[in-house]
Amino acid sequence: MADDRPDLAPLEGPFRSVLCVVAHPDDIEYGTAAAVHRWVGEGAHVAYFLLTRGEAGIDTMSPEEAGPVREAEERESARRVGVDVVEFAGWSDGAVEAGVPLRREIAAAIRRHRPDLVVGQTWAEFFGPNMVNQADHRAVGLATLDAVADAGNRWLHRDLLEEGLEPWAGVKVVAVAGSPSPTHVVDVSGEHFEASVHSLEAHAAYNAALPDDFPSPRDLLQMILGGGGEAAGVEHAWTAQVVIDRR
Repeated sequence: MADDRPDLAPLEGPFRSVLCVVAHPDDIEYGTAAAVHRWVGEGAHVAYFLLTRGEAGIDTMSPEEAGPVREAEERESARRVGVDVVEFAGWSDGAVEAGVPLRREIAAAIRRHRPDLVVGQTWAEFFGPNMVNQADHRAVGLATLDAVADAGNRWLHRDLLEEGLEPWAGVKVVAVAGSPSPTHVVDVSGEHFEASVHSLEAHAAYNAALPDDFPSPRDLLQMILGGGGEAAGVEHAWTAQVVIDRR
């Protein structure tokens, strides 16, 4: 019987420094945190950069109340996979617009952290059949790709030089999480999968406000990372589309 699994290459490090750029709290926890846990265990320094605090994400809680709650939950979820650097840019949840100001914000983060691996999120219109990707995700995902180039160009966002942020052209790999066209895989079986479940469970207030029939953190990550594992021929795997590879 022919093996019809996709041809996924291992995303191999070791990586010295990793920057994850997303729109909202919990975006990283839907699978990427498992890979983060592995990278931290291999010696990488990992930082999270979130454009919003997800303050518009809980219907039963006002943005003024939800913002601090979701920020605290994200910091705890990061701690559970070994990440202690979590930055919030403070853009308005649901109103992030693609453009030069957004690129500048992300380019500044890249210059601050000087990563060799940047993990962004997909800018595809759909995750899958009838699953529309959120506007903030699309804006941040595409701006992250552009910001990688911006970060290395001295003559773009020149005010960053005045802030002491010298150009950084050292990004070797850009990986897009949630892409409908994955190319690479990270084996996150065992302790990495369990750490990712623990990390997603930290979003207690957000999870509690989800519909009763929404999958539990373990069940949801089993679908995401178990599906990735099935594609890769392992128990659990995180898949991503590598769009830049300068190794």
